[in-house]
Amino acid sequence: MSVNKRVMLGTAILAITIMIGAYSFSNADSPSTNPGSLDDPIVTKGYVDGAVSDLVKQEIAKQMPSAGSGGGSSKLETVAVAAGQKLIVDDGGEIIVRTGKAIAYSSDANGLSDLTDGLDVKPGKAIANNHLILNPRGQRGVQPDPKQAKGLIVLVRGAYKLQ
Repeated sequence: MSVNKRVMLGTAILAITIMIGAYSFSNADSPSTNPGSLDDPIVTKGYVDGAVSDLVKQEIAKQMPSAGSGGGSSKLETVAVAAGQKLIVDDGGEIIVRTGKAIAYSSDANGLSDLTDGLDVKPGKAIANNHLILNPRGQRGVQPDPKQAKGLIVLVRGAYKLQ
């Protein structure tokens, strides 16, 4: 290797070394270079997992209404509807007819949403068993078909009343 090439290589190495040293010196007071200090505390994985778990539980609690707030139950409840009775479900309530022949009930001309078939069930029309029925607004529900002597067994999610 010629002398000129050696001098140029040496000069390049010296310049790179000076730049690295200057960069390290300028970042010496940065908090990231002092792990464990007040500016950059060290935490364990267990601490982070616990903190995240607590935050998730708080958010879930905000989303779920308490039992006394009138929000209804998030669990399916089995309800027997006797012949001549009506099951009225609050807004957003869900119904699944398990046994018996049911017809839709509404205090107005609007019906229930059959989410299984994607249909609107008008008042007085039959509701198929094992279909998920959504009550979009109050004063709607199901009643046993007057042509049968038996009542209904239904699953209900949400607040309801028997009339």
